[in-house]
Amino acid sequence: MEYELIRSNRKTIAIYIRDARVIVRAPLRAKQRDIDRFVGSKQAWIEKHLAEQRALEKRRKEQGISKAEIEYYKARAGKVIGGRVAFYTPLMGVKPAAVRIGSAKRSWGSCTSKGKLSFSWRLMLAEPDEVDYVVVHELAHLIELNHSKAFWDIVAGVLPDHKERRRKLRRLQNLL
Repeated sequence: MEYELIRSNRKTIAIYIRDARVIVRAPLRAKQRDIDRFVGSKQAWIEKHLAEQRALEKRRKEQGISKAEIEYYKARAGKVIGGRVAFYTPLMGVKPAAVRIGSAKRSWGSCTSKGKLSFSWRLMLAEPDEVDYVVVHELAHLIELNHSKAFWDIVAGVLPDHKERRRKLRRLQNLL
């Protein structure tokens, strides 16, 4: 199997699928045969994820997203995300200063130090449990404006399965 190899000061070998390419990151001193063996052992996983990326890319090219569709997604996001924020704020004992829907490509949501939350309309391409994860994540930043253990304890207190939701969301983000 063909792959791009990136060696760095790390302890483990990892495989990433980006833009329908297989990228392997490995420790500086890892032997090539060990890297090849590892990649070979992950063949099924690699093929599955490559197929998912190719299918999504094909769908995206076939359908394309028009400006009208983006406006529709923004309006829908305002309603859906606004509703989820309204649901979780009393549970978490917080109140955002403002909630806005934007077009961020790299992040699903953000929180400013002044308590303003922003969410990407692209969240409308995610599953409802993944949307809830992003909402809870950003609301938790109103209490802890960092990713400390205390922050993750807040998220886990509301969504005990937050790690699984986050994993699914990352898979979608890698495909978009």
